[in-house]
Amino acid sequence: MRDFKQVDAFTDQPFKGNPVAVVLDGQGLDTAQMQHVAQWTNLSETTFLLPSEVADYRLRIFSPRRELPFAGHPTIGSAHAALEAGIAKGSRIKMECGFGVLDLTVDEGVIFVRSPAVKLAAMDAMPGDIGIPLVAGSPMLRSEVGPVWLVGEAASAAALGACQPDLTALGRWTESLKATGVTVFAASGEAQCAFHVRSFAPAQGIPEDPVCGSGNISVAAYLRHLKKYRGSYVARQGMQMGRDGRVHMRVSEDAIELGGRAVTCVEGKVAI
Repeated sequence: MRDFKQVDAFTDQPFKGNPVAVVLDGQGLDTAQMQHVAQWTNLSETTFLLPSEVADYRLRIFSPRRELPFAGHPTIGSAHAALEAGIAKGSRIKMECGFGVLDLTVDEGVIFVRSPAVKLAAMDAMPGDIGIPLVAGSPMLRSEVGPVWLVGEAASAAALGACQPDLTALGRWTESLKATGVTVFAASGEAQCAFHVRSFAPAQGIPEDPVCGSGNISVAAYLRHLKKYRGSYVARQGMQMGRDGRVHMRVSEDAIELGGRAVTCVEGKVAI
């Protein structure tokens, strides 16, 4: 039996964010066992904390189908679990993952991680039959930050909220481009947040991600690349799924930091 938490990331209200399953002691488990647990939890990601010689802990991250070198909401949720369990302490944390050692900080209850470098590339427009209304003439960019997101700007927050994409067509298109999925954003028109965001990854078994950390990093990289935004902002995601995630972003020429609060919703032991 191993200690286990299910943590909601990007919220301080249970059941309003994006859940990640966290096994606090992954020592002795092989990759196949970890992948099997991730399939069983049936969440977008399951993580395993392990000892590290170069950081406070090593984090392995699994979707139901494969291991990921990095993902945003599992990083935030797992850091919250590690702090609660005493595996990590203080306001500065070092986490080892598939991308190496990443720096995390805790600032007034918000856990921030400095993103790995984002690789951006131009790409062809999204096929019209997918059903996501983008700004006319606005480019789509391929963003690789562990997961690979195809990023575009929606015509408006209302259009983004109302769209119901053809997930079969979207899944075929993203698979053909070896991408995780599509992340789309729009200016919110709200005082408390700058953007609304939605992320779709049906080819990965995730029709829509409630609140996507790597997707929001990709949006920040898109905005920075097109010189549309610098500084700090908050994005909202998940409203169409009964969630209300709040993603804190810090964007500069040298770095992109992803931040969010987190709350433990389930705590106990798992029989592995």
